[in-house]
Amino acid sequence: MDMKEGIIISGVSSFYDVWTSEGTVRCKARGSFRKLGITPVIGDHVLYSEKLYLERVLPRTSLLIRPPVANADQAVLVIAAHTPEPNLALLDRFLAQTLEQKIHPVLCCNKWDLAQPEDPIRDVLDVYRAAGFTVLTASTLTGEGLDAVKAQLSGRINLFAGPSGVGKSSLMNCLIPGAEQKVGTLSEKIQRGKNTTRHARLIPLPEGGFAADTPGFTSLYLGHLKYQELEQYYPEFQEYRGMCRFRGCSHVSEPDCAVQEAVREEKIARLRYENYVSLYKEIKAENEEHQYE
Repeated sequence: MDMKEGIIISGVSSFYDVWTSEGTVRCKARGSFRKLGITPVIGDHVLYSEKLYLERVLPRTSLLIRPPVANADQAVLVIAAHTPEPNLALLDRFLAQTLEQKIHPVLCCNKWDLAQPEDPIRDVLDVYRAAGFTVLTASTLTGEGLDAVKAQLSGRINLFAGPSGVGKSSLMNCLIPGAEQKVGTLSEKIQRGKNTTRHARLIPLPEGGFAADTPGFTSLYLGHLKYQELEQYYPEFQEYRGMCRFRGCSHVSEPDCAVQEAVREEKIARLRYENYVSLYKEIKAENEEHQYE
């Protein structure tokens, strides 16, 4: 069977829009996918037939469960400098998940024109810079920082995510000429009307690569993570590896823990450490629950 390769950029029900070098085609998934427990998602590299049936999903380099996006190179988590207030526990959950999937995380603080010199958001961003994360600031109103964000996106499959109200879509419309029009056209093709806003889609970038605008989220599932590995996804912990009294230290309650000592000495931010402990306990309970099912 003669097959061609493409990338899924949108999907509703069993129909998928597949981007190719020759244009976008609408394909239907074979019924065998459901029998095999395979669910194609945006970002998947797929093979399709001349009759426009999806025949195969090629191996993935990464997969985020919620929102479901495959093969992303970079995750841009958007927060707001002013309203809504950033949920740092949720932020750390997302960062851990992307690092576990070997996706490069970027923190982008939108609405930067509203940030005042005394605002706590400045200290928050400094915490994440010190932890080793890429941190950008931008304003869709003044245009400040947009060139730096655009350069960061070039040539990658980028996932845009963050809580509702932080301006993800507005940011994308400023970064990608015609992005809003393309999304509207795609919605009309799928003929799902307003409901399509609940589904993620990939938008081709002028400089190469793609950007995904995903629905706002309030939680992320971390059950696939192993609690013993969580500390690997906290970059600021890494220089203390092997320095704890006990091998395999969880950095939660053991004595003579180098990470806890670094927190006391303010070398590691306490808010990051407290989020780590909370996540560790949550994932451990989830892992143990599944172990005995």
